[in-house]
Amino acid sequence: MTQGGAARRTVLGAAVLAATGAIATGAAGSAAAAGSGRDGAGGYRDLPVPTVIGHRGSSGYRPEHTLGSYQLALDLGADVVEQDLVPTKDGHLVCRHENEIGGTTDVADHPAFASRRTTKSVDGVSVTGWFTEDFTLAELKTLRAKERIPAVRQRNTLYDGRWAVPTFEEVLRWAEREGKRRGKRVWLHVETKHPTYFRSLGLALEEPLARLLRRYGRDGRGAAVFLQSFEPSSIQRLSRLVSAPRVVLLSAANTRPWDFEVAKDPRTVADLVKPEGLKWIASFAQGIGPTLDLIVPRDADGRLGTPTTLVEDAHARSLVLHPYTARNENSFLPAEYRKGTDPAAYGDVFGAFQRYFELGIDGIFTDNPDTGLLAAEAFRPGRGVN
Repeated sequence: MTQGGAARRTVLGAAVLAATGAIATGAAGSAAAAGSGRDGAGGYRDLPVPTVIGHRGSSGYRPEHTLGSYQLALDLGADVVEQDLVPTKDGHLVCRHENEIGGTTDVADHPAFASRRTTKSVDGVSVTGWFTEDFTLAELKTLRAKERIPAVRQRNTLYDGRWAVPTFEEVLRWAEREGKRRGKRVWLHVETKHPTYFRSLGLALEEPLARLLRRYGRDGRGAAVFLQSFEPSSIQRLSRLVSAPRVVLLSAANTRPWDFEVAKDPRTVADLVKPEGLKWIASFAQGIGPTLDLIVPRDADGRLGTPTTLVEDAHARSLVLHPYTARNENSFLPAEYRKGTDPAAYGDVFGAFQRYFELGIDGIFTDNPDTGLLAAEAFRPGRGVN
């Protein structure tokens, strides 16, 4: 929390103007060690608040979960960059939001893989497409990433085919290089996707993830990484393997985590956001990642209603809150912050950010890190918009 707001906005402005290239932020000598990503001084409580988390990188501007998306998120000023992990057939962890890759890669254009298209039940939902667990890493590396929602983000399709699907180890190496170059640690926010499903296939996520974290020095309490999952049992398992800070993700109030479904645990997310549920989460995690609707529900017209007590209740249990996801487009914004009728047009996202930040959240996932950073600056201690 020591970097000046005006200086940071200057860097941000340069990043926006040069979004297609890397920006040298400068760092040398003794600062390089701090940027290596290894455990050291400065834990998660030292991150700027509100913390800006690049959701799947900078997915508002580049195809998600690519090195290009991660790089731009960092260049735009994100405090933390997110990865979602799924396994390949031969046990490598790769970065995809889902194991079904028909919507995020060009796999459908590869005749050799046509027979791999199939229908599976993933966490109780029938899904048809191509799945990472049916591909070796070598096969997956023949594919190229593409924009997931081209109807909303047509400009992002310009970058279709530019990047491969990265392994998490490649991301860790990238983070080390960038940390040394910038003289500061690069923070990651890493999610285990469908961990119960993958464990049933013999492709457990937590143990190989822990091995990689130990190999790259991101396994201690001061590690520059958050570990997150929608399944509390995955976070509990990780708590026994590494000491890095952990976050339980929370979906809609009326839903149950899939591991609860399998274990016949009757609790829903509505139970977990009550004081007793938060006390239980605090016994093995340091934070929660709720959907924004758990903080301020929307009414039938899509407008924000009365805030819940979740922020206050979580803070009472010393849990940080990193809700998801802020996006610039009208189609994702509360009704009162939309502008015009084009769902792909930008609305009053700064107004929406202000509403959420005023409630005291500790950070936020956003597809547009530059927008999130500009909004956050006004709420950071000692800062202000000049």
